[in-house]
Amino acid sequence: MPKKKVKKNKKELKKEGVDPKELIKSENKTLRNFLIAIAVFVVFIVVFFVVSNSAKNFEYKGVEFEMVQEGELLLYRTDIPVIYQEREMDYNFYLRNDPRELDKIPFEGNLELAPLLALSSAEDFNCDGFGIIAIANLINLYKISGIDVVRDENATCDPEGRFAFINLQQGDETSIEKVGPSCYEVNINNCEILEATERLMLESFVEIDKLR
Repeated sequence: MPKKKVKKNKKELKKEGVDPKELIKSENKTLRNFLIAIAVFVVFIVVFFVVSNSAKNFEYKGVEFEMVQEGELLLYRTDIPVIYQEREMDYNFYLRNDPRELDKIPFEGNLELAPLLALSSAEDFNCDGFGIIAIANLINLYKISGIDVVRDENATCDPEGRFAFINLQQGDETSIEKVGPSCYEVNINNCEILEATERLMLESFVEIDKLR
């Protein structure tokens, strides 16, 4: 049978040349180092989760965005307040492009929304299907926000600003330019229609957020 370990008393320790006080100090130091290691590990875990969370969430001009992975797609989620069945709720929107990168697309002038919006485009922006997605997302945003949207290829800018006007057209540089009270020309280069419309949506999020 294995022998049981017997705790030695001070006299036995002294006979062996071991100072009990030094032994206690050594044990306390070992315990202290162990507790410090545990504390450092806990702090590391907390910092890791805080940094990871802050990296996934950011603000653009007061609008909060969250990075969301959907399969192979990295999307940027935000929400806007809508009224549904006489109750306010948040409606989620997802951008395919990083808002911080979209900000680099020139936007000349400020965005002014109106209760009625005329959307015009003489071009066929198919762009491997991205044109359909881009226009559908843009229309959906304004309809959800309570804006009536009509697609009219013959519409033009109203100089009195009675309705908003957006014209999608080919351009040498992807950019947005204000050309009237509530009129905007969205210039699209190299089939960057998703980037152009999401740039417009980004500024719309900012304006809608101000109404919260």
